[in-house]
Amino acid sequence: MSAIAKAFSDGGVITWRNLKNVQRNPDWLMAATLQPIMFVLLFAYVFGDAIGGEAGGLAYREFLIAGIFAQTVAFNSAFTVIGFANDLQKGIIDRFRSLPISRLAVIFGRTTSDLVISVVALIVMSLCGLLVGWRIRGSFLDAVLGYLVMLMFAWALSWVGAWIGLVARSVEVAQSAGLMWMFPLSFISTAFVPADKLPGVLKAIADWNPFTAVINSARDLFGNRFGAAPTGWPAENASLYAILCCVAIIAIFAPLATAQYKKVASR
Repeated sequence: MSAIAKAFSDGGVITWRNLKNVQRNPDWLMAATLQPIMFVLLFAYVFGDAIGGEAGGLAYREFLIAGIFAQTVAFNSAFTVIGFANDLQKGIIDRFRSLPISRLAVIFGRTTSDLVISVVALIVMSLCGLLVGWRIRGSFLDAVLGYLVMLMFAWALSWVGAWIGLVARSVEVAQSAGLMWMFPLSFISTAFVPADKLPGVLKAIADWNPFTAVINSARDLFGNRFGAAPTGWPAENASLYAILCCVAIIAIFAPLATAQYKKVASR
């Protein structure tokens, strides 16, 4: 068996092991779905009319759901952070090191199992969106592409989470570090408000924020535009820019996470 085939094979076993842990601890899955549902209800029915103006209500709820999708899969990368920190603290990484398995398989298995959690979360959030009035206005193929962009973003952020989880020295530190960087990135974007409602500097940051690219891409593919069409290269080429951002994140953090894993596994 080649090294790559062995990495995939071993990674599949690690993925199954992680999913069995989720089955034994359903609290993780509840946390992945209940929190975004609360965000939907909060923004749709508490802030929606204020943010959406005259076109608020249903139009704003359609606009909102793509932002909630992106925030949901981004926050799910915290499970990767905590999962690795927990495995390190409990000595499970040391146990993996003693086994004849590919080192890449441990990270691949963790990011893949967390991708499965994101799939479940997106299904739940889609049902929640339908209940509050969200509808897909584009074609079936475009909708599938919209979901694939979201899942690619989720997998890319899992590699960021893997690196943070392996760098963190305790589960407590990982819990804070895993979420700290997401709040500014997710809120300084078009997740909840159109870019033209943001002030100067924040608008410029939001325009080039990868979150915005993924959200704008999904909105285009779902047919959920709201207000004036955003301008500028990132907004006019949202799907291309979103894919480039995901590839860049993976290209940067996959080697960093792998190198950090080799470092902690060799201690």
